[in-house]
Amino acid sequence: MDLQRLTRRQDVAAAAASGNALRRTMGMWQLALLSVGATLGTGIFVVLGEAVPEAGPAIVVSFVLAGVTALFSALSYAELAGMIPGAGSSYSYAYATLGELVAWVCGWCLILEYGVSVAAVAVGWGQYVNELLDLTIGVTLPDAFSAPPGAGGVLNIPAAAIVVLAMVVLLRGAKESAVANVVMVGVKVAALLMFCAVAFTAFRAGNFRPLFPLGAAGMSAGAASLFFSYIGFDAASTAGEEAKNPQRDLPRAIILSLVLVTALYVLVAVAALGAMPWRDFAGTEATLSQVLVRAVGGGSLWPILLSVGAVVATTSVVLTVQYGQIRILFAMSRDGLVPPVFSRVHARSGVPRVNTVIVSSFIAVLAALVPLGSLADATSIGTLFAFALVNIAVILLRRRSPGAPRSFRVPWSPVVPLLGVACCVYMLFSLGTDTWIAFGAWMAVGLVLYWLYGTKHSKLNLVKGRQPS
Repeated sequence: MDLQRLTRRQDVAAAAASGNALRRTMGMWQLALLSVGATLGTGIFVVLGEAVPEAGPAIVVSFVLAGVTALFSALSYAELAGMIPGAGSSYSYAYATLGELVAWVCGWCLILEYGVSVAAVAVGWGQYVNELLDLTIGVTLPDAFSAPPGAGGVLNIPAAAIVVLAMVVLLRGAKESAVANVVMVGVKVAALLMFCAVAFTAFRAGNFRPLFPLGAAGMSAGAASLFFSYIGFDAASTAGEEAKNPQRDLPRAIILSLVLVTALYVLVAVAALGAMPWRDFAGTEATLSQVLVRAVGGGSLWPILLSVGAVVATTSVVLTVQYGQIRILFAMSRDGLVPPVFSRVHARSGVPRVNTVIVSSFIAVLAALVPLGSLADATSIGTLFAFALVNIAVILLRRRSPGAPRSFRVPWSPVVPLLGVACCVYMLFSLGTDTWIAFGAWMAVGLVLYWLYGTKHSKLNLVKGRQPS
């Protein structure tokens, strides 16, 4: 296979305008809340408790470091989303700038990011359902049917059930899904603000001394784990073909959602560490509800209300991230890199129905069988690779097409995109060896699939030698 074939680039704007079009129903706030809905969930409600033992009180700084890393990439996403408002997010951006092979790698990373993160969030949803049952009626679901193999169970039925429920909502249409998400985002933001208000009544400043008990390495490891909490801010970019005014609204939505989420994360982390010494998180997989139980007592209504908010929060994440996964496969299918069944749009609902059912079924099985910790780390590594490629794409497009219309421009380019690449690489090497081995195996499978199917069925094969400028 010649190098030119692997590096051929696609005119994404032309592809988005032809065939299998999605309906434009979303405004700026719906797009922003789509990203907030995809971001604000298990990362803060569940993964915080697993990350605190890695960094101690410095977990607050870890949130900031992870947020700054995400911000660099968010600025690059904003520029490219305004230029290339397709459904494929960073996959589409890579196709237009770095060529088909890199686009496939990016798309394969996104499948890992979105698909595995939905499964991880679904597992977290099951944990909060059990916690809510325990707080309200004093019973929990049997471990055999509420935990996966390797975590004391046989099958995580609640995790699979929420994925199926999200599938039913998504099959109704993008507009209906956006309305449901807006309601759920309101509930979970209110729940987190309530947590902060209650936790601050038990605040102890001494819980933050020393700030770095595990050193800078612990803070970095915490940031790498918590990067999972920021996955989803790019969800708005997967709705490029369903936005009413994508050039104007997508950049605003992406940046606004990240700022809102980062501010809330830092506030919650300060409240949680102030109410509960960091050493008490070790070995307990403490959730925010458990922090409140420690702070105000088990008989209080507050932990119950927070658990209700957590169930709603994680439901919203499952819905929105599952939506993004389906749209990425839709874009890859329309380009011929995966089978055409993934880009068939139902005439009445405007939804890629078969795609939705296939993706949801796969995620439901994954959520039922794999523990949360493994899923979270695998999600982070795929995301960091995709983010690094987006930053590189901005630099290349600035050199290749400096005069192209841009509704948003990354400030101080190429410094900011280069910082984005550097932060992603730094955090990648903070992840464990097992995560890298699993990622390497995932990428090997992806390259084999691309070689066997994508190279032969790519739509760019229809016009020999096609090479957009």
